[in-house]
Amino acid sequence: MKKTTALVLAFLFLTLACHTPETALSSSRSASRTATASSHNPAETRKATQTAFSGKEKKQITLEDMWVDYTFYPKYLNELKRFPGGYYTVLENAPDGTRNINRYRFENLEYVDTPLAGKELSFPIDEYTFSRDGSKVLVATATEPIYRHSKRAGYYVFDLKTRNLQKVFDGKIQSPAFSPAGDKVAFVFDNDLYYKDLQNGSTVRITTDGAVNSIINGLTDWVYEEEFGFVRAFQWNSTGSHLAYLRFDESRVPEFEMSVFGNDLYPSVTRFKYPKAGEQNSKVSLHIYELATGIISGVEIPVPYEYIPRIKWTKDPEVLSFRTMNRLQNDFHLFEVSVKDMVPVPVYHETSDTYINVRDILTFLDDGGFIISSEKDGYQHLYRYAPDGRLLNAVTSGDWEVTGFYGYDAGSGKLFFQSTRDGGMTRTLYSVNADGSDLKRLGPARGINRPLFSDDYRYFILNHQDPDTPPVYTLYDSDGNPLREVLNNSELKEKLSDYSLGEKRFSTLHTANGDFNMWMIFPPDFNPGNEYPLLMYQYSGPGVQTVMDKWTGFDEYWYHILANKGYIVASVDGRGTGGRGRDFTHCTYGQLGKYETADQIAAARALGQLPYIDASRIGIWGWSFGGFVAANAILKGNDMFKMAISVAPVTSWRFYDTIYTERYMGLPEANPGGYDDNSPLFFAGKLKGNFLIIHGSGDDNVHVQNTMRMINAMIEAGVPFDSEIYPDRTHGIYRGKNTRLHLYRRMTDFILKNL
Repeated sequence: MKKTTALVLAFLFLTLACHTPETALSSSRSASRTATASSHNPAETRKATQTAFSGKEKKQITLEDMWVDYTFYPKYLNELKRFPGGYYTVLENAPDGTRNINRYRFENLEYVDTPLAGKELSFPIDEYTFSRDGSKVLVATATEPIYRHSKRAGYYVFDLKTRNLQKVFDGKIQSPAFSPAGDKVAFVFDNDLYYKDLQNGSTVRITTDGAVNSIINGLTDWVYEEEFGFVRAFQWNSTGSHLAYLRFDESRVPEFEMSVFGNDLYPSVTRFKYPKAGEQNSKVSLHIYELATGIISGVEIPVPYEYIPRIKWTKDPEVLSFRTMNRLQNDFHLFEVSVKDMVPVPVYHETSDTYINVRDILTFLDDGGFIISSEKDGYQHLYRYAPDGRLLNAVTSGDWEVTGFYGYDAGSGKLFFQSTRDGGMTRTLYSVNADGSDLKRLGPARGINRPLFSDDYRYFILNHQDPDTPPVYTLYDSDGNPLREVLNNSELKEKLSDYSLGEKRFSTLHTANGDFNMWMIFPPDFNPGNEYPLLMYQYSGPGVQTVMDKWTGFDEYWYHILANKGYIVASVDGRGTGGRGRDFTHCTYGQLGKYETADQIAAARALGQLPYIDASRIGIWGWSFGGFVAANAILKGNDMFKMAISVAPVTSWRFYDTIYTERYMGLPEANPGGYDDNSPLFFAGKLKGNFLIIHGSGDDNVHVQNTMRMINAMIEAGVPFDSEIYPDRTHGIYRGKNTRLHLYRRMTDFILKNL
């Protein structure tokens, strides 16, 4: 497999989910609009880069460009990691066809050396992790994906001083992690937790009861991985004397079966534990293992709980923190427990009338206090607490959200975070003192910005993108002064200048249901005196945005193909989406699909009033949650939509998992109307337009059961429809040489025929 193809597939695997959008944004222009659609920022007009070139005939983007040749795939700093002592490392191609781990100096970007060259190994490097002191590197090879985040691989430890290579374990293992001293590696094999002593070569098995579809030690189960976003469920303390880990007893969780058709005479069956809404979850417990004695101690949690969504050692190597949530995820506790007495002490408690999102934002200070994030004032912000749990101060505040956290520099007393302070569609970088003073933006005031800081926080490399700028990496100092560009994608931008691309405009759409952020892509030869068919794309899921200040994604190149064929494409973020505070997002609680669908219908109605939109030719499409809304839209809005495509949709929240569904809907028995009143299964007979439903039969996330039940409902209702099933493909529908090409050809042909 080509490196570029592998990177694309890795990207798709990480980004396609039941509640993750398929698309990003491309070059843009803000412009004044009619009374229906007005400028999002009338003080600023940005012309799309693709409209700045003229004088020669433009090329046409093809689906083969997108899904065979990956013509427009940007360059990235692959496996960019910080290295102790003010360095960073990157995994880069070597002249001999292998890949090297190269080291550079933060302050001037100078190449220092190659800690590990690919030619020194007999296998390719998939990914790597350094020990804390940088003396060893843990290398993965022959990686096999399992679910969204989980994988198993062969792992080796390479000693950078002795140049000695040591295999961690004979079989493929999961989630290995160095001890703080770099002298041991803990890992999971066949659901049991182990560690290897790198000094004497011995392997110690910590747990012995691991069993497939029954007991998991040190890793999360399927639903935790998918919805709480982590796989490794063990952690070393700072001295390497103890390992804390979670144990999942999933023996009573209902089992889901999927046929795997493959190429054999008879299909096989994959079975895994999947708790659907209202069904039993794993029983999760917290344990601490002491290496010196081999004793495992269980932590007795003093409050009723359903989930332990995070564990983290404090600055004190003898004190572990852990968080608990009730089943409805509206009662949150933070505890600290000492390995000396094993008695949990509560230090933070929060409740909500709706739900509380678990964030990774928790950092401990040298004085024993901590920084944590909360939406309690209506927006996600940082708060500082004393060691005993007393609130000291709000670190950030305002009608904007903290969206990422990058660390605390004890030397300067500054915290570094990402936020929407410069606009709900942006993600910009800031620093602030722990007492809330000296709030300062670092880097651009627009776009999407993600930094990698040096270990001393003196420098950071910023990955910036905006609608006019493909990813560019720039070195900054900690005061936010740009020092030097590291990598850009100017070649990609120049390449795109040779292609016929539509103009993209951001604006605010005024609808009967409210004002919503929107982008539109217009045909290159757009004439406002003509009428054009409109295709709407949306995701609409809780907290997710498709209208953001970022560079184009793969689907957007497809939209330019459609624009060249005479279509206008638009995306509208209605109620429930992110970037606009708790109330805007949480208003869909208990009735997923109601407001989201109503807002897409209202958006279509408002757009249909524009003089250049043919209101009789409006279509809608979406993937996953977006597929759910697209199906509802063509049924409940059958007077507005001529066509819809629904890819991998949820068709009843009764079929989806506990953590995600119950967070937003409560339990099925307590909210039957919320589950059923917004399920397209019960409205199949309302179908008037042309409807295409698509699914992968190997989707472990949104099961093909959803589509099969929808197909059956339409058959029983006697309405015509189109469908496409992709055998053994997962939620992203991408595995296989021509899968994505086939999928987008199918959707393109359906749009050209029916819209």
